[in-house]
Amino acid sequence: MTTRRHFIQATAGAALAAQAASAQRTISPNDNVQIALIGVGGMGSGDVESSLKVGGTKLVAVSDVYDGRLVHAKERWGNDVFTSRHFEEVLQRPDVDAVIIGTPDHWHDIISIAAMNAGKDVYCEKPMVQHLAFGPPVIEAQKKTGRIMQVGSQRVSSIVYKKAQDLLRQGVIGEFNMVEAWWDRNSANGAWQYSIPPDASTTTIDWDRFQGRAPKHDFDSKRVFRWRNYQDYGTGVAGDLFVHLFSGMHFVIGSLGPTRVYATGGTRFWKDGRDVPDLMLALCDYPETDSHPAFNLTLRVNFEDGSRENQGFRFIGSEGIMTIGNGVTVSRTPREAEPGFNIETFADATQKEFMKDYRDKYPEQRPSADAMRPDDEEKFLAPPGYSDHLDHHKHFIEAVRTRKPVIEDTTFGFRAAGPALLANVSYFEQRACKWDPLTMREV
Repeated sequence: MTTRRHFIQATAGAALAAQAASAQRTISPNDNVQIALIGVGGMGSGDVESSLKVGGTKLVAVSDVYDGRLVHAKERWGNDVFTSRHFEEVLQRPDVDAVIIGTPDHWHDIISIAAMNAGKDVYCEKPMVQHLAFGPPVIEAQKKTGRIMQVGSQRVSSIVYKKAQDLLRQGVIGEFNMVEAWWDRNSANGAWQYSIPPDASTTTIDWDRFQGRAPKHDFDSKRVFRWRNYQDYGTGVAGDLFVHLFSGMHFVIGSLGPTRVYATGGTRFWKDGRDVPDLMLALCDYPETDSHPAFNLTLRVNFEDGSRENQGFRFIGSEGIMTIGNGVTVSRTPREAEPGFNIETFADATQKEFMKDYRDKYPEQRPSADAMRPDDEEKFLAPPGYSDHLDHHKHFIEAVRTRKPVIEDTTFGFRAAGPALLANVSYFEQRACKWDPLTMREV
């Protein structure tokens, strides 16, 4: 039986720290939440659009190292938007309530800490940090300043994943023992081969500022606009996509993280000078906790999958399987009480005649297509046009107004980023890595 239902939403230095008190603005219920964007790439621009759709919000400032993006920001969001190559000038503005950080990964912790010290709330794209050592200082800055900080993995705000969380807690698949998660792509953009502006040069780009604390190189426009391909600035498929899968799964299950991570893979197709793999697999061990039984997780990202882009989860339990893809699907097949009789066990020569007589008398019955479907399947679909990205920004803006904590705060964000970054360590160092999900440290 198949049923379909629609459900609805049941650092930057002492100067900035000293200016924090004066930079904080009291937001009344009728005021706009005034936001600034630092890093005007694809994700940053998409974040701004979602924040503006929330309503009661206004973009007042933008920062980027490429002049073309600053010009385009004024064309897109209004000529009154303040623009600068220097994010510090944005953080000094008293009219900025919150910042969206859409920079390359190697700037995430630096700007997040600087923004919170300057009295700003922060929406930071995933992964929260580029390296494990950068996580604790961000968590400490959030605790010290009391600012709101939300990491940008939108599945944590999704009504689809909330439904999956409720179903799992109801025990619809029995006791789960394994989770499979994947995100496959088959396109140039999906593999980060983004277009490069024809005017990209050291005149239009602040190359030194882009590099920051990363290892120094001669100017290369590919490193600016395709930075995800390089360990100097990004975190590869693990930090870009594994972290989404960790975030969504941790939310559904209520898990703090794995205790062991092992990853493998390689560069199979996109041999374009990148120094990160385009295919990656990981295995993770999760211990039993008060929230869930012990289970294993498999992760996969394949940038040369021969089909359309697809991603999802399979939560495998003792009584069924729950799949998250286009909504949530629960499939159940009754378990056999005991093993059936198998004629193939009688394989010795003395029983050949018996086997022949048995097969003549009881010819093989091939099941029909209907009989091969699960005996019980339910599908739960989000309303048409639903956007978890919009909901994620709604939750952030609401938190900025009410000062209520968000789910995907710095601790949650690091507990998702930590094992993803360990997958990189495992891959490049060719070893299994141990992780303490409570203390959020490599063992």
